[in-house]
Amino acid sequence: MADTVHFDLVSPERRLVSVDATEVRIPGAEGDLTAMAQHSPLITTLRPGIVTVTGPNGTADYVVTGGFAEIDGGSVSVLAERAIPRDEITQAQYKALVDEATDKLAKAQETFVNEPGPVDDAAKLLADMVAMGDHIGLSPN
Repeated sequence: MADTVHFDLVSPERRLVSVDATEVRIPGAEGDLTAMAQHSPLITTLRPGIVTVTGPNGTADYVVTGGFAEIDGGSVSVLAERAIPRDEITQAQYKALVDEATDKLAKAQETFVNEPGPVDDAAKLLADMVAMGDHIGLSPN
């Protein structure tokens, strides 16, 4: 179909989805974006967030913790560090993700005392993780 793109979402563990979609919303590191048919070629990094896929069978959401997306006019490929279908993520899994991000921030603050870059990156990771939980109705506590 000319008005769809082929979408693949893979993580190191498995391929989560491979479908034709009318649009794919992606949490890009530089801001959210929507990929549709005939989108200009683009490669972007991902921040923690929700990938939303809309196709002939409705809409599906996937929690991602980071990774990369490659977009061209006919396909969208997301290579996620971790990806979990929104319907499958539990409070315990989400809390573990937040705890991991909290630990990364603490280690960055300890290691990079006078270097704001790595500390800022770790703080943003934690903030993005908490915001993602707010969006899907889960609490970091």
